[in-house]
Amino acid sequence: MLDLAALSQWIRVARGLEPADLCLKNARIVNVFTGGVQDGDLAVHGGRFVGWGEYGGRREVDLQGAFVAPGFIDGHLHMESTLLGPSAFCRALLPRGTTAVVLDPHEIANVLGGAGIRYLLQAAEDMPVDLFFMLPSCVPASPLETSGAELRGADLHTLRSHPRVLGLAEVMNFPGVLAGDPQVLEKVVLFQDGPMDGHAPMVWGKDLNAYAGTGIRTDHEATSLDEAREKLAKGMVLMIREGSQSRDLETLVGAVTDATWPQCLLVSDDRHPTDLLAHGHMDAVVNRAVSLGLDPVRAIAMASLNPARHFALRDRGAVAPGFRADFSVSPTLHPWTPVRVFKDGVEMAREGAPIDRDGENTDFTPGLPESPMHLPPLREEDLKVRAEGGRLRALGVRAGTLLTDHEVVQVQSTDGFVHADPARDLLKVAVYNRYSPEGPPKPAVGFVRGFGLQRGALASTVAHDSHNLVVVGASDSAMIAAARAVAESRGGLAVAVDQRVLAFLPLPIAGLMSPRPLEEVCRALDALNEAARSLGSPLPHPFMALSFVALPVIPRLKITDRGLVDVETFQLVPLFVGP
Repeated sequence: MLDLAALSQWIRVARGLEPADLCLKNARIVNVFTGGVQDGDLAVHGGRFVGWGEYGGRREVDLQGAFVAPGFIDGHLHMESTLLGPSAFCRALLPRGTTAVVLDPHEIANVLGGAGIRYLLQAAEDMPVDLFFMLPSCVPASPLETSGAELRGADLHTLRSHPRVLGLAEVMNFPGVLAGDPQVLEKVVLFQDGPMDGHAPMVWGKDLNAYAGTGIRTDHEATSLDEAREKLAKGMVLMIREGSQSRDLETLVGAVTDATWPQCLLVSDDRHPTDLLAHGHMDAVVNRAVSLGLDPVRAIAMASLNPARHFALRDRGAVAPGFRADFSVSPTLHPWTPVRVFKDGVEMAREGAPIDRDGENTDFTPGLPESPMHLPPLREEDLKVRAEGGRLRALGVRAGTLLTDHEVVQVQSTDGFVHADPARDLLKVAVYNRYSPEGPPKPAVGFVRGFGLQRGALASTVAHDSHNLVVVGASDSAMIAAARAVAESRGGLAVAVDQRVLAFLPLPIAGLMSPRPLEEVCRALDALNEAARSLGSPLPHPFMALSFVALPVIPRLKITDRGLVDVETFQLVPLFVGP
């Protein structure tokens, strides 16, 4: 906020009576209000845009016809999906033109509870990207899994007044909303005077009326054009997701019309670090939208002005007088390629890298709690599955979607036990509760198709949303080897074959994030993915796929530490289905 003296001076600068701090000469300004581009000199003073016209500045930069657009705002992202701690995260996003992010920290909250949220709020101070937060509504995500914490309405109330907190994060327990669950509705009532994000995959008709009518106004789970159009027609804000695991833009871009575009936001939701390094962040999402036929200025507005308006961030989202001078410069309108990025009128990144290349990493603050790892003994015999029927349920993993099929496959057994069968792409999957010494003495064990491993195993503590230890493999010995590698480091990702670890990435921040720079994390991930490919997996992001097999709020069949979950009935179901 400007004080009286600063505001008086800013007015004199805007009237042309004093020089601005910065004047960008020969700029082509993306105007998200008119939908056009206008030429002129762009003045910045006191960290805010003065306007365009004939201005001079104490510092002048000739842009030679380059384009200027408002800083991108990602309206829905889980930082933990990048595997980067807050400092490394911001330094990775800023050079791509992102200057603000609305985060849902329910991943770290499921591990560490309120302490995890407070850690992120503390870490967000003095970052080069503005981090805002929606408070997690579903910790745990469902009663069908065990998490490291439980957050009730009273717990969220203590954090609600923080200036970086905007509202209530995605209400994933849509069955609880529809059933009138008092614990779910308590949180909705607490936040009903502000933004509340939704999560309502394939919720239609009267159920959607009931869900949206509570004041939950956004949804990022639409996967069909009809679903998107119904949600728009019922007053919801459509967050069009283009992430690493779920890519809905091509399907949903047809829902964006002259009438609906102000209700549409471009978001990433989950952004894998290798995608972030290779393709970018919101710049990549905007470019993808334009390549699918969306007007370039409209696409930019859907990643700047629209999220700013929806979340009442009234000081940003446009290149216009009085708005915060967060912006990027690109030589072309499409593709948008940020070559210079400014935050509060100060140049912070150039040619794809932060100007302060050796900035201090502040991820290990005194407020960071230890990552929990209270596991039962890791033994091969606990992975054995006795054949109890002629058919069994299996999760069906597909590339490019969080949905998993509910398959039924024939049991093949010669010794009374069901083993992984790589020839049929039928692997074992196990989930260990890592939070309670008094928890189940054995893991939940099931079967999954789609990973394609011919041998070996993958293990991870990134397992949405409770982030227990999940392991998938073609042999019990490899599964135990991978699980032990992760457990001994209090979290991470591992690939093992037989009893040998082939690749490993430690994640010491809650078992979810690394303090290392993006480039280092990506090198470790490349080694993990290459190891998985060498064992037969065809998936482009096998660990991203693994991270969602335990999420019991996205259809259709999942597995948690408590067993198999039929998401459509929201019930635990037996592994075997009949003779």
